[in-house]
Amino acid sequence: MNNKQAEEVLNVINKSISLSQGNIFQLRKDFEQLYLKFSSKHELNVKIQNVSDIPGFKICAENAQDDHIILFFHGGSFTAGSTKDHLDLCGKLSRESGFCVFSIDYRLAPEHKFPDAVEDCLMSYLWLLKNGIEASQIIIAGISAGGTLALSTLLSLRDNEVELPRAAVCMSPLVDMLFEGHSMVTNKGKDWITQERLEKSRRIYLKGNSLTQPLASPIYADLHGLPPLMIQVGSHELLLDDIIKFYEKAVDSNVEVTFELWKDMFHSFQIFSSCIEEGQNATRNAGKYIKHMLSL
Repeated sequence: MNNKQAEEVLNVINKSISLSQGNIFQLRKDFEQLYLKFSSKHELNVKIQNVSDIPGFKICAENAQDDHIILFFHGGSFTAGSTKDHLDLCGKLSRESGFCVFSIDYRLAPEHKFPDAVEDCLMSYLWLLKNGIEASQIIIAGISAGGTLALSTLLSLRDNEVELPRAAVCMSPLVDMLFEGHSMVTNKGKDWITQERLEKSRRIYLKGNSLTQPLASPIYADLHGLPPLMIQVGSHELLLDDIIKFYEKAVDSNVEVTFELWKDMFHSFQIFSSCIEEGQNATRNAGKYIKHMLSL
């Protein structure tokens, strides 16, 4: 790895979290402590706005407008993560775009299985529509598993003939639960997630459901009719080849895609933007993209 900042952060991550050991509940605590360790200190206005039984949070940076909304889905391999440990990223997206973020804590496995998380994300979008936010005023954004859920939500909305949001931003999404991309081999040791961890999370989340079910693996879906997408991925990600394959399929399906490949970056590097310049720039680009799309 040539990027010194990324290498140092990767070393801290590998020392801080036991990705292959311990139970899922300890893993959640490890994730939270790790992400909070890299969080910046921001002045944010955070308001609880639950969607039925789903915890929801409206997050606004200073001077952010709330007439347009970024609907955000956190990462964590469908088994961990929360708005709390992604608050820094939400705040930066709000600051860079000038709009408020609405983040939900969707149901996690193993307590809940697929497609419960998808249903929660879909419900949160419908809730925004019901509360006066128009589809054209919404951008869906997500990172890692949240990026997958962003795509799953788009597919669900399209198939149910619900008006689609203006666009979506997907950071390091899991798009193929088969994990067959060659980068699973070539990037081994360059990323902080492992094949073992991916397979374990897949097993816990899907619990016997088909690995190629489109709402779990969006790469197997018909992508026609989706709104514009921004996709960000690091060149050192295990999931790199899967994401590139999805991007190519989306383009072939006449979906407008803004694709960013970040050299030497690992999975979900935007979370660590307080220490990695590329993470700052990628988050800034996402904010600019959101601002541009919502101004059309």
